[in-house]
Amino acid sequence: MRKIISTLIFFVLMLVLCLDGGVICGDGVEKGEGQFLTNIRQLTYQGKSAGEGYFSPDGKHLIFQSERDSENPFYQIYMMSLETGDTHRISPGTGKTTCSFIRPNSDEVLFASTHLDSDAKTKQQSEIEFRASGKKRRFTWDYDAHYDIFSAKRNGISLRRLTSAPGYDAEGAYSPDGNKIVFCSLRDAYPMEKLSPEDRKRMETNPGYFGEIYIMNADGSDQKRLTTWEGYDGGPFFSPDGERIIWRHFNENGMLADIYTMKLDGSDVRRLTDFGSMSWAPYYHPSGEYVIFHSNKHGFTNCELFLVDMQGEKEPVRVTFTDRFDGLPVFSPDGKQLSWTSGRTSTGDSQLFMAAWNHEAAREALQLSGKRSEAQAILPAVPAGTMKQGAVNDPIRKQPDEGRNGGHQFSPEITSADLQAQVYYLASDELEGRMTGTRGTQMAAHYLAGYFNEIGLKPLSDKGSYFQEFPFVSGSKLIPDQNHFQMVKEGDGKKTISFEVGKDFLPLEFTANGEVEGQLVFAGYGLSVSGSEVSRYDSYAGIDVKEKVVLILHHVPEKVDMKRHLELSRYAGLRYKAMLARERGAKALLVVIGPGSSGAGKLIPLSSDKASADSGISVVSVSGAVGEALFAGSGKNLGAVQAGLDGENPQIEGSFPLTEVRVKIATAVEQIKETDRNVLGFLPPGEGNEGAECVIVGAHYDHIGYGGVDSLAHKGEEGQIHNGADDNASGVSIVLELASSLAEERRKNPRTLKRGIVFALWSGEELGCLGSSYFAGHPAVPLKNVIAYMNFDMVGRLKENNLIVEGIGSSNAWGSLIEKNNVKAGFQVKLLHDPYQPTDVTSFYPKGIPVIHFFTGVHEDYNRPTDDPVTLNYEGMVRIAGFARSIVADLVKNAERPDYVKAAQPEEQRTEKVTRRTSWGTVPDFTGETKEGVRINTVKKDGPADKAGMKDGDVVIEIAGNKITNLYDYNYLMDIAGFGKPIEVTVLRNGRREKLTIVPAARK
Repeated sequence: MRKIISTLIFFVLMLVLCLDGGVICGDGVEKGEGQFLTNIRQLTYQGKSAGEGYFSPDGKHLIFQSERDSENPFYQIYMMSLETGDTHRISPGTGKTTCSFIRPNSDEVLFASTHLDSDAKTKQQSEIEFRASGKKRRFTWDYDAHYDIFSAKRNGISLRRLTSAPGYDAEGAYSPDGNKIVFCSLRDAYPMEKLSPEDRKRMETNPGYFGEIYIMNADGSDQKRLTTWEGYDGGPFFSPDGERIIWRHFNENGMLADIYTMKLDGSDVRRLTDFGSMSWAPYYHPSGEYVIFHSNKHGFTNCELFLVDMQGEKEPVRVTFTDRFDGLPVFSPDGKQLSWTSGRTSTGDSQLFMAAWNHEAAREALQLSGKRSEAQAILPAVPAGTMKQGAVNDPIRKQPDEGRNGGHQFSPEITSADLQAQVYYLASDELEGRMTGTRGTQMAAHYLAGYFNEIGLKPLSDKGSYFQEFPFVSGSKLIPDQNHFQMVKEGDGKKTISFEVGKDFLPLEFTANGEVEGQLVFAGYGLSVSGSEVSRYDSYAGIDVKEKVVLILHHVPEKVDMKRHLELSRYAGLRYKAMLARERGAKALLVVIGPGSSGAGKLIPLSSDKASADSGISVVSVSGAVGEALFAGSGKNLGAVQAGLDGENPQIEGSFPLTEVRVKIATAVEQIKETDRNVLGFLPPGEGNEGAECVIVGAHYDHIGYGGVDSLAHKGEEGQIHNGADDNASGVSIVLELASSLAEERRKNPRTLKRGIVFALWSGEELGCLGSSYFAGHPAVPLKNVIAYMNFDMVGRLKENNLIVEGIGSSNAWGSLIEKNNVKAGFQVKLLHDPYQPTDVTSFYPKGIPVIHFFTGVHEDYNRPTDDPVTLNYEGMVRIAGFARSIVADLVKNAERPDYVKAAQPEEQRTEKVTRRTSWGTVPDFTGETKEGVRINTVKKDGPADKAGMKDGDVVIEIAGNKITNLYDYNYLMDIAGFGKPIEVTVLRNGRREKLTIVPAARK
């Protein structure tokens, strides 16, 4: 929750990211798919879709499956000549087929087919009619019990059945010598009468759980089971030398999968990945040096290809970076081509693609990849047929019923025990503070998705996922050998001086990359502020910077009065200064911290800028020594010029060309782009209400990890895990309880809900509402159908029966709903009208959606390591959840839709990020609506405000003569006032105005 920390900054950032449609998902550390793949081309075009292509041993043909028969909507098997492009069908043409392969040293092929099913044609016709209706099915793998494995000649004749056991037999592949076939079978689940009641239910909901790896001779004889592990084992292939088998293993509920290898007798099991996602379709490179596979690491709707080394010692390396599905990769026999299935088509339907493969680049990337964490790469030998659940140390894969909650059995009712179990897991040290984009949020996301699945919520993704992936910029990375800076002194004795990156200069995180050269111009503080004759300020007046390199001072004039300082500081952000230089035609901007400023001569560090776009101009920080060197020969002194500017001396020449100097600059900074995911579950409306409106109920599940810049840790607490029990495991647990309770009601009374409910758990809130703003820009349900959004953030500290409900000004309906339902709930409800709250409601209100936000107030443990589960009021959370449930129930049952009331957005919300350099030692009251100013809840002992005489309950109404009307003013003016200099603050105390002089401290 961002109630204290630069509310304005992150609100504006949220808006920027919401509008920015150009963000591309990427790891930020790899160079992109161009380093591995060239000449990428679509191979198949016919039919609705095609996929799973496998090369012939000579590399001249490809066998694949495709939906291209007008009389059969299901996949059939085809053979394509890679020399002529001719294609013909091999499979019978009736029923379904999948998973084909070409036998080495033979003209035979294999595939799985249901053509012997007596109802095959009836099913075909039914599917044709279903598709004609315009409906779409959620993708699931088809474990049709009529699938058996067949062999045939390449022209389709001599069809022979190889398996006849009851149940699904498919996913077959030949050994390199053509003598063996490895495949997947569900035969051990049959006859189903022998299954326990629990396993029968599993068979209905997750039949893949019973999939095991088998091996047999190429003629179908001597069929042997190799795996006995609980969970789906499938997709097997032989290694190039024929000595090992590689496959994918899913955990029990089918949410996670990783890549394993074993010997042909099932022994010597080795784990290659521990990826916290579904890792699928592994395939060896012919060299035997590495494996390629696909994974939904970056979201179920955007599977990508990855490489992993044969020992599983390194972190997998990402291969593809294109939106939509990339999967099922296969190398050509010579290892120089890659074929894979991709949705990067104009329609989004999957087709086969092919590209040239760079083997050396793959080897190099794996060598540079970091060591894999949280896994045992090589497992102890396991005798054939004895592999059991628990053989692998697998911390990410614990599901809600496997120990995350100490064996707690969840109830469909809202209970204190349920809430406590959820909070104790989400706010445990194991999740390391749930910082966006980390292992902690991945673990939390899988836990939450597992919970949604357990209570029967529907995934909102077309591919059956509870996840919505979103991109974000996690930081910036310097590329040292591509950054250069030279100063060329003109005139007699022309001299070139080279400077050292990291010592003498450093590009800023928002620099444009590239090389520039030009004459140097000094432009003072690089400011341009419009206004009256007195207030106007223009560093560029009277100088021409077009096609030149501009040198400016950081910050603003240091010796002006505080009111003037604050006026100018509004325009002092470096991104804004870079924009001013760019718009005036400058090639580059150099920034120096002058000798009269705090931190004189130091380089501005490369920091984490969450905006995704560069500034469109090269921007470089230079040291004080470099600044002096650039001034040398001009007849002027940097310190003297700054001193004149600091006092706004009208006699000083503050901007001028440095005609004796040219500079050559090369900048290269890589933005580190990562992804995280929202977790979305849908409770459909009751029977007969399909396509109806819906309510979104949400909370953010991320926090701030080990603290960092946003931590309010006390001395001695620095660097500890910030577990975020109240912020916001409390809100998440209430959403989970609401989902469980309402799902149970729908189960018992399926006709009662006239509207659906989206339960949404966001990540990225602590970085600026990134997840919710991405959803608002890429909605999983039409926003026009969303009648309201309800948010829960920091709802675990109910005290003295006081509950804050914010944003009720967004609809006239909220007042009556809250009044009605609080009769039973009995809270002392404080209603705040402003819908522009610094949490996830702000993603939805501008979209025309009424919002409310539940909040129990800020406290001393906010953004500290002490925000632990033991501090929460769980009985209070039960009451809040019950109150909220009754409001949700009214929203989904009542016919009337809440109206939307548009409120003006506060003008004080700035557009420029200001570094939080100062501390006053105050905690504002976020729950109070005062007529003017901001009430201070807590004045910390011995802090700057305490020393100045500020008291708890004071209302700050002016800072340095600037009127304070809300928290946006307060946070912004407090930050830009700086530290170490006295600042006058006016407060209201018992109705009387008091003037205080605060000397802000540097923020540690």
